[in-house]
This record gives sequence, C-alpha cells and structure tokens, in this order.
Amino acid sequence: MFNFSTLPPLSLYIHFPWCVRKCPYCDFNSHALKTDLPEAAYIEALISDLEQELPLIWGRSISSIFLGGGTPSLFPPEALDKLFSALRAQLVFTPDIEITLEANPGAIERGYFSEYRAVGINRLSIGIQSFNDDHLQKLGRIHNRRDAYNAAEAAHAAGLDNFNLDLMFALPQQTLAQALSDLEEAIALEPAHISWYQLTIEPNTLFHRQPPTLPCDEHSWKMQQQGRAKLAAADYTQYEISAYARGAPCRHNLNYWHFGDYLGIGAGAHGKISQADTQTICRRWKIKQPAAYLRHAGSEKQRGGIQVLSENDASLEFMMNALRLRQGFSAELFMRHTGLPLSFAEKPLRKAEERGWIQWKKDHIMPTEDGQRFLNDLLELFLPD
Repeated sequence: MFNFSTLPPLSLYIHFPWCVRKCPYCDFNSHALKTDLPEAAYIEALISDLEQELPLIWGRSISSIFLGGGTPSLFPPEALDKLFSALRAQLVFTPDIEITLEANPGAIERGYFSEYRAVGINRLSIGIQSFNDDHLQKLGRIHNRRDAYNAAEAAHAAGLDNFNLDLMFALPQQTLAQALSDLEEAIALEPAHISWYQLTIEPNTLFHRQPPTLPCDEHSWKMQQQGRAKLAAADYTQYEISAYARGAPCRHNLNYWHFGDYLGIGAGAHGKISQADTQTICRRWKIKQPAAYLRHAGSEKQRGGIQVLSENDASLEFMMNALRLRQGFSAELFMRHTGLPLSFAEKPLRKAEERGWIQWKKDHIMPTEDGQRFLNDLLELFLPD
C-alpha cells in the first residue's frame, strides 16, 4: 500500500513526432516527414491534450518542461509561442523553471535560437552524435560537422549558453582515437552539459534488421573509461551513467532519475502521475501514430492507455532510474517518491551490497563502479520472484 505524505516534483514532457529522416538506430516514436508539417493542427491538438490532463495535476506547479522528439526544432518560434501562451494560461510554472528544446543541427534556422529564447526556452539539447562526417553518414544524420559547429555557435550567440551536446561512442568502425576526438571537439565548444553514451542496437530499428559492425566490448569500455577521464579533466562532472555537467545538471532528466512525476502530451508521449487522494501511481500514454493522434484531438481516443503501478512496479522503476546516478539516492527520497518504506526493497539491496554493486552507508545507497558497469545484472535483483 502506497503512503504519500508529499508528492514528487512535477515536470511536463511534450512530444513532437516528426523528423526530416528516420535515423537507423532510433527507436523513439519519430516519423519521417513526407508531407507539409501540420504545424497549426498539431499545436491545437497539444493544447486539447493538456486540457484533458489538467484534472490530474490541479494545484501542482511545473518545475521543468522538455520538448522532445522527433525534431521539435522543425516547429518555428511562432508556433511554440502559441503553445506556450496556452501552457502559461493553464499551468503554474515555478519561478526558475527549466525549459529545454531538442534541436537537430540539420533542421534549425540559426536565427531561430534568439526567437526560441524569447518564447521562454532557456536550455537546448543539440543532437550532434559525432563530428566525423563519415560516422554521421553511417548514422543516417542529415547534418555535417560544419552544421554541428554552427548550431553550438548560434546557441552561444543567442545567449543560450545552457545547452547540451548529445554524443555517441562505439559507432560503426569507430576507433578509440576517433571517439576521443569527438569529445575534444565537443569540449572546445564549451557546452554546459555533454551527454556521452554508447550506441546500442534497439529492436524495431534498421540497425537491428541490418546490424552494422561495432567495436568489441573491450574497445567500447576503453572508449568509455578514457572519455570519462577526458571529461573530468575538462571540469565536467559525471552525475549519471551518460551525463556530464559543468555546473547544474539537467533538472528535467534528474526528475526522471529521481522517479519524479511528469505529465506527457503529444503523439506517443508517456506520463507518470502520483495521486495523494487515491494513493496510486499511474502511467499514462497517448496513441503513437501522428495522424490518429490529430484525428482524435480533444477526445478520449487520444489516450493510448493507463497502467496502475503495483508496489513491485514502483520499487523496480525507482531503482531502474536512481541507480543510474553516480551519487545514488537517500532512503528518504525512495520513501517520498515511491510512497513505500525502504524495507520493501531491502532484500535485493542487501544482495547487491554482497556482490559489490552498491555501497550502503547509513541512509544513503550508491552504485559502485561495477554496479554501474553491470547495471542490468544489478536491476535483475529487483525483479519479482
């Protein structure tokens, strides 16, 4: 039985499902744009979607917003301005709200960044993936090295210095030197945040059907270790398996990793909401296909489904997120965000401690180096018997 005395922080995720071209490694709900962008209709559908969800969050304030995709930067500033006018009219924003826009270097107008900032966006996440033109081509990206530089320079020029560069390593036929070179180029552009993560082959992707030749596990591990050292030497602090920051971490992602609440609007968007009156945690999602989402705007059919989490679900999902964090979590955070006593998860936590995968000091639990390297094995301990 859950027992919430207070509710977790609340974020808003807004999904934009279109891309210029679908990347062969991408398993997100994104669709190649084959006709004109239904800009006005989609903004109206998002507003209707939000209105349906409002009763779930009455009285709660929004601490972060993330516009993800797909490629949200396909939408011009005037479209986002209309959306944000509706958001501000119906939601309570915290005074220091973090608002992030995902941007593809091949799908932005350089002048837009200043206009996005005027709308209220104060953080960018730019999908670079690599500075090597050959690797970008193999990844199916629509931008080149120069576009990546232009995007970072445009962010600085617009006063949006709080931006993230997304980079991947262990790319098809990538060498250690090439992986580290990508990092060096990213660091030279002085982003506030770098996401540095290993390319993985996901089901339902072109790479899964036609697997490329990737570096072996040993070489991938060397890339990760030496890349981590290079980032640390440049004053980027690792706070999550793939996240490095100079200064403040990404507040929106931290809310996910702390098992906070988030409202999801847009085609295929997922949300997770805790409710004190019913003492429940529910996952909710919207239908994935953009055409169907638009067709059912404002109706119950826009919703894809609802799942009420069990105690086991909540404990497992908390660990799946919080054990990604280098500093781990406190017992108090677990209790506050799951509504459960830490004793609920004590048995698997003790097993993890015995295997050297976590450190448990007083009321704080932190994954070890081996615990994060073998995270999947660690999380299996929390699966129901």
